[in-house]
Amino acid sequence: MTGEIAIRFDRVSKRFDEMPVLDNVSFDVRRGQAFCILGRSGAGKSITLRQMIGLMLPDSGNIFVLGENVTQLDAAGLTRIRKQVGFLFQYSALFDSISVGENVAFPLRRHTRMSGSEIQHRVGELLDQVGLEAHRHKMPSEVSGGMRKRVGLARALALDPTVLLVDEPSSGLDPVTSLEIDELLLSLKQQRGTTIVVVTHNIPSARRIGDTLAFLHEGRILETGTPQQLENSRQELVQRFMSVEGGT
Repeated sequence: MTGEIAIRFDRVSKRFDEMPVLDNVSFDVRRGQAFCILGRSGAGKSITLRQMIGLMLPDSGNIFVLGENVTQLDAAGLTRIRKQVGFLFQYSALFDSISVGENVAFPLRRHTRMSGSEIQHRVGELLDQVGLEAHRHKMPSEVSGGMRKRVGLARALALDPTVLLVDEPSSGLDPVTSLEIDELLLSLKQQRGTTIVVVTHNIPSARRIGDTLAFLHEGRILETGTPQQLENSRQELVQRFMSVEGGT
């Protein structure tokens, strides 16, 4: 399975107000690997991630996810793909009006026929996996930013996705909490074979998580390779970026 392609960008371009955000971008993400997209703020990293599940469509090019071209899918087709792809948003995107446990239960209630007791059992498993079972009845406002990130991860994993998309997992977190999130992601890859795509500007995190890194700059992929290959890049910008321990 690790030799198969989970996600393929084929000559993808996207513009906003005539400004190119992505310009003829192509890359492959293999099943079971962690693929980190790096770049400066405004480079188009999060837009790239959102296009993988059709939250935004390219102006040209094709995007294949688990063998299906998401640029050509109707609403039913996108729903089918999204059930196989978890998404951890940068700021967790939790529902403030319901508890931590109900946030995790939401995709199970919406997309499965599980009974109430089955859902509660599954929620318990997921929260235990991220170390938050004791907090299931709290409201999102009652837990820390790092905890909210972990709740978001538990919700993203609710449907046991084949692919997990993660937008800036370290954003707003202290170094210890950031490391804990990285370890959770690595565990998913190693124990469950989950394909993970991470958008980040945190270089230490990218080194820990990533099998392959892609550096996005001014709408183009400047370089793709292992962390070591990017550290030894002939591209001065890539070298400088990789040398900054805390990211940019």
